[in-house]
Amino acid sequence: MYAESDFIAVSALQHWLFCRRQCALIHLEQVWAENRFTAEGRVLHERAHEGKVESRPGVRITRTLPVSSARLGLSGQCDIVEFHRDGTITPVEYKRGKPKSHRADEVQLCAQAICLEEMLSVSIDRGYLFYGQRKRRTKVVFDATLRNLVESLTLEIHELFQKNRTPAAAYESHKCDACSLIHLCQPRSFDRKRGAAAWFAAELGKIKETQRSLTDQMQ
Repeated sequence: MYAESDFIAVSALQHWLFCRRQCALIHLEQVWAENRFTAEGRVLHERAHEGKVESRPGVRITRTLPVSSARLGLSGQCDIVEFHRDGTITPVEYKRGKPKSHRADEVQLCAQAICLEEMLSVSIDRGYLFYGQRKRRTKVVFDATLRNLVESLTLEIHELFQKNRTPAAAYESHKCDACSLIHLCQPRSFDRKRGAAAWFAAELGKIKETQRSLTDQMQ
């Protein structure tokens, strides 16, 4: 069991599977920047979160439900959770694009389900990813393979936090070019072996040195 102070965000699993450095920059170094893709995703989530608890025939819909797992040391929130009359509980996660070749979105959704299972003492066998580009749901089955992937990734991220070390940058065009953090992650003057925080500190030092030089010239 993890102490609440050691919980990591469920979204970190998605970031870690997509790019370990991106995950460290966001969740360890607290670095963030937005581009068109992240803005579109944010707007889609805001729309999903609008409204309160909603009841429809045979189902109650809850939005922005906080979830956590002390066993895995995870916390986050579900975009939507459907509570069906037959006892079935179904988490639904909203994404801006379309289904991907990797399993990052599925991992995030499964982690939410594991949190719900621990909180509510229930079993959840499936959930859905709603992709804004396709405007329809994709079913995700929470089988043993996906659950094991969630657990192994969670352990890896906890180890990252314990070591407090950001992975080195490795440029991959299909990932990096669309990433909102690309200029923070890999500016030309940036030593790839250092984290973004170290780069910011170095740049701040350059600015202060310039200011001191200007002050000396004026005296």
